[in-house]
Amino acid sequence: HAEDAGWTGYPGGTVAAGAVAGAVGAVVGSPAYLVKTHLQAQTLSDMAVGHQHNHESISGAFKSIYQQHGVVGLWRGVTGAVPRVAVGSAVQLATFASAKDWVCERQWFRKGSWAAVLAGGMVSGVAVAVTMTPFDVISTRLYNQPVDADGTGKLYRGFLDCILQISSKEGLLGLYKGIGAVYLRLGPHTVLSLFFWDKLRNM
Repeated sequence: HAEDAGWTGYPGGTVAAGAVAGAVGAVVGSPAYLVKTHLQAQTLSDMAVGHQHNHESISGAFKSIYQQHGVVGLWRGVTGAVPRVAVGSAVQLATFASAKDWVCERQWFRKGSWAAVLAGGMVSGVAVAVTMTPFDVISTRLYNQPVDADGTGKLYRGFLDCILQISSKEGLLGLYKGIGAVYLRLGPHTVLSLFFWDKLRNM
C-alpha cells in the first residue's frame, strides 16, 4: 500500500513502511510468540535450563497465561518484539531493494532476473541477521523470564533494562549470542520470502 501511494519513493520511505509493517505484525503475533518461547524452553526437570513455565499444550499455555494475568499477560514481552520485528522488516525490505538495484547497475545480473532477486535476498539476509540479533536476544529474555503475580518480570523491568543488564554483565557481544543460528534461520527465510514476494508482485 505504501508503494502504491508513492511513499516508498521518498528518502527512507521503504525503511518506514517495513518498520510499520513489522511493528503491526509483532503486536498481532506476540501471544503466539510468547507461547512458542515458553514451550521451546520447557524440558525435563533434571535437565532444565532457565525458567520453566510447565505448560501441557499450546491451548493449555494460552489458557494458563490468560487465567493468571488476563488479556494483558498474553502480550507480555511485546515491548521487545516490536523493535525486533520493526528493525528486521525495515532492514530486510530496504537492503533487498538497494542490493537488487546495485547488482543490476554493476551488470552482474540482468534487471528483473531471478538471479538478481536471489542476490538481493542473500545480502538482505546477512544485514537482517546482524541488525536483528540483539533485539532477538532481548525479546527472548523478556518473553521467557519468570513473572510476579501481577505479571511484572522478575529479571528485567523492560526493554531498556534488559539491554543495560546484558551489556554490563555479558558485554556487548552478549547481545549477539546465537547469531550463527539466527542467520541459519533468517538467511533462507529472507531469500525465499523476498524471492516469492518479488515474483508474485510482478505477476
